[in-house]
Amino acid sequence: MAAQVVAAAGAAAAARPLSGGSGVDGLRPPSSRLQLGTCASRERWSGAAATRCRRDSQVVAVISRAPRTEAEVLPVSPDDDAAVKEEANFQHLKAIQQLATAANGVWSKPNVRRKTKIVCTIGPSTNTREMIWKLAETGMNVARLNMSHGDHASHQKVIDLVKEYNTSHADNVIAIMLDTKGPEVRSGDLPQPIFLESGQEFTFTIKRGVGTETCVSVNYDDFVNDVEVGDMLLVDGGMMSFLVKSKTEDSVKCEVIDGGELKSRRHLNVRGKSATLPSITDKDWDDIKFGVDNQVDYYAVSFVKDAQVVHELKDYLRSCNADIHVIVKIESADSIPNLHSIITASDGAMVARGDLGAELPIEEVPLLQEEIIRMCRSMGKAVIVATNMLESMIVHPTPTRAEVSDIAIAVREGADAVMLSGETAHGKFPLKAVKVMHTVALRTEATIPGGETPADLGQAFKNHMSEMFAYHATMMSNTLRTSIVVFTRTGFMAILLSHYRPSGTIFAFTDEERVRQRLALYQGICPVQMDFSDDAEKTFGDALSYLLKHGMVKEGEEVALVQSGKQPIWRSQSTHNIQVRRV
Repeated sequence: MAAQVVAAAGAAAAARPLSGGSGVDGLRPPSSRLQLGTCASRERWSGAAATRCRRDSQVVAVISRAPRTEAEVLPVSPDDDAAVKEEANFQHLKAIQQLATAANGVWSKPNVRRKTKIVCTIGPSTNTREMIWKLAETGMNVARLNMSHGDHASHQKVIDLVKEYNTSHADNVIAIMLDTKGPEVRSGDLPQPIFLESGQEFTFTIKRGVGTETCVSVNYDDFVNDVEVGDMLLVDGGMMSFLVKSKTEDSVKCEVIDGGELKSRRHLNVRGKSATLPSITDKDWDDIKFGVDNQVDYYAVSFVKDAQVVHELKDYLRSCNADIHVIVKIESADSIPNLHSIITASDGAMVARGDLGAELPIEEVPLLQEEIIRMCRSMGKAVIVATNMLESMIVHPTPTRAEVSDIAIAVREGADAVMLSGETAHGKFPLKAVKVMHTVALRTEATIPGGETPADLGQAFKNHMSEMFAYHATMMSNTLRTSIVVFTRTGFMAILLSHYRPSGTIFAFTDEERVRQRLALYQGICPVQMDFSDDAEKTFGDALSYLLKHGMVKEGEEVALVQSGKQPIWRSQSTHNIQVRRV
């Protein structure tokens, strides 16, 4: 309560970004704060030298904790020399292994707060009260309901359990995301799986009820019109592939290119094309109404091709007086040319890499992921990276190293959240998968410099005073290495702060439970529900006492308190301020 700084709007023109620290030391345990040598002692501390030293110092900080065994035997022959080096290397690697074992405990500690959020798909492996509680304790921030599977009764059970958890846990909250099925093209039922070999002929037909060793039905009446001779037809995103050789009024004759086992109701894509189906089907509208009735927090809309779909859904939600945000799933070839307008119309995007990689060349997917994240960041929208992130953990207790790198890349690119699908829906190791995602994200975040300004973020909130204050609150927080406290009734200011990616945690206090749940998706935000008093000072004091009581801040620690946003609370419309207070 001792120090107070008020930033006036008139001083904005003179202000400049501050070179705040990354906040990495705040995440590292005391034992890892090392005295590091200067890597550029004979170079000026500028430009590439500074960047190289920062990068090298992170490596030194880890490796130097593993003491090398000093060799005492003087080599007298090449063989002796090799033996000494081999022993030294062995001892060094052994020390690194011990370090790795100890590090696992560091990055999985619950009191070290992860910024990147985790979306978990709930299914047969996790749809019980016990498992939802354990997922939340392990790191789940958003529960996803995949409407492609299950019925309303099973999803209702999950919604009720998540709401029960939120009611009983004031210090943690789980948002609910309803993911629509969308216009999926699928093959029909087969009496038993068929094994197809390369070079074999196979036919897909729009006739209903066909399922033989050489022909199967498709559930889409315009399938024949949508495909052309020479098209590549993919089953389950490329697990099998067929080349279209000819077609009739009701059938498409193909040659098997990549064979395998064809089962019933497999997902079908045509490389480079999207089906001419509406993005929101009749089933989707029923599911959307179900979501409105249950007050879910987000819709993830499948196969969005243009902004009109988003406008149509938002108009419907307004007519229902439903405060539900719309996340568009970028997963069809047709969505790419309209990417900017689609994201502009939405509240966020999901990089759904499965179908995206089926409809477009797979080498384009990482580039599109980076572009979609960049675009969402520049517009102040939430962005989720999804599909195959820990696919191997559906059946194995540990991930592949490529999967670990995949999570780290998404975190470094700036995603708000990373998502688990089959890993938690029907996998054998759902809790281990969440823990891996938590520890990898947390470790990666510790190496990211804080306070970098997203390019062109000002275009999203042009002429809004709050953006300037969010920017300077972030820079002040980074410089002083403090957390940020913000009070919000709509979530606007907390979300704006999140997109500037401050080093410290954003503690967002709100008196609206729906806003608390929604903020669970956004990077770096810890939402807290609290009744606001008419007395601003009393509310500020209550908030800091809450953080202290729950171990979120320490006594004597400073926090940056921001008063700004679209709706004034305890201030006039024209007054915005930043305060630095000691707990």
